[in-house]
Amino acid sequence: MTQRGFPKYWRGERAKTAVDLVNDHSFPDTEPEGVLLAAGVSGEIINVAINTEANVPIYVVEFGKQLLIGCLRKKSQCFEWRRSP
Repeated sequence: MTQRGFPKYWRGERAKTAVDLVNDHSFPDTEPEGVLLAAGVSGEIINVAINTEANVPIYVVEFGKQLLIGCLRKKSQCFEWRRSP
């Protein structure tokens, strides 16, 4: 089991959306409450950071050239994580 605040996944690893990801008003050029990514879309972790206030990892996942999404590990049921070969 990983410790709180310690990343379980790393830069370069792949992630796939497990559910449709809906705009929570974070993306102003996209329809509010509209689907940003459908379930099953693959991306790559490009950065891992720690939220120092909550002491939890934040994963920044790139989906193509124009879309980056941050995900807290405790909300990571949005993604199916898999190790890079």
